[in-house]
Parts: sequence; structure tokens; C-alpha cells
Amino acid sequence: MKKIIFATGNAGKMKEIREILADPDVEILSMKEAGIFSDIEENGSSFEENAVIKAKAVASHPNAAGAVVLADDSGLEIDYLNGEPGIYSARYMGEDTSYRIKNQNLIDRLEGVPDEKRTARFVCAIAAVLPNGQVVTTRGTIEGKIGYEERGANGFGYDPIFYLPDMSRSTAELSPEEKNAISHRGNALREMKKELTKRKENVK
Repeated sequence: MKKIIFATGNAGKMKEIREILADPDVEILSMKEAGIFSDIEENGSSFEENAVIKAKAVASHPNAAGAVVLADDSGLEIDYLNGEPGIYSARYMGEDTSYRIKNQNLIDRLEGVPDEKRTARFVCAIAAVLPNGQVVTTRGTIEGKIGYEERGANGFGYDPIFYLPDMSRSTAELSPEEKNAISHRGNALREMKKELTKRKENVK
């Protein structure tokens, strides 16, 4: 069986990844499930750089031998805030700060900002390190707006404040299937699936 190790310990991400990359011939493991415990410093200047840093760090571990290692870096870019929180999305206001507090802070910073200026996007870059050492990156995005309050109980992170005008819902109000079909991570993963298929390293 072919093996993918995804450089994350985030249960929400792993659920999405398994649903999108689902293949009976491929075993998809988190770092923890692969027995890899590493505190990786993400000091890149872009989503792609951070994803490559993570993927290379995990790929260098003996437990990753022969596996395709994937890593992602994703975040929220708010145009009115000059692209904040951007690559610092996970560390915005401190890594241990709850997303309820982070979300409310962003809503507060946009107080009085009209609807047409609340444009934002989720960005996800995925890096793959193949068993031969080759590095491949893909990017996915989804456009939306910042809402005026948290809405929905699905998803995680900034999902409750990311509003999709075309669907009249936040991404936290979508079912997992609806979200995976349009999400930034879903788009980036589907592109990566194509890249890996081309290289015959993984998914058929």
C-alpha cells in the first residue's frame, strides 16, 4: 500500500484531507500516526515557503522513508486589513488564543466597513516531497467576505466569519461535502492529486 504522511496534527484538516484524497490503495497518516513528533518553525515569507519547510522537515524523518510527504500552509487574507492575518493566521493574537476571540477581533477591526470593502479569501498552499526528493507545490483559493458575526457550527478556525455571498452562508454553515467541493484546501488538494497522478507517485 502506498503511503502519504500529512504534516499536521490538526484533526479538522486530516478529516478534510482523507475525504478529498480518499483512495483504497493509499494509506493517509498524520505526523502523529506516523510516529513523527517535530516542532517545525515556519519562518517562510509565503504560504508556499512555509508548506515546503514543513514537508521537508517531515520527509527527513526515518519514519517517512518511501512515503509521499504533504504539508500545507493556509490562511485568511482580508483586503481591507492589507492582507492580514495572512501567513500569520494560525499565530494571529497568539497560537493559544481561541478562534472565537480571533474572529471577534477581526469583526471589531472591520466595524463600520461597508459590505463591498469586506472582501477576503482563504488561501492554501500544499507542498509535496516525493520519495525521490522532488518538491511539488500547488495553491487553492476561495473568495468571500468577512461577515458581521460568527455563523455556523461546522468547520473550524475562521470558517464562522467567512461569508460566501453566492451561497448566502458562512463556510461554517456548509456541510463537509459542500465545503470540500469549493474550499481553498479542497482546490489545492485536487490540484496536488493531479500532480501526483502525473508523476505516478500516488493517487490513480
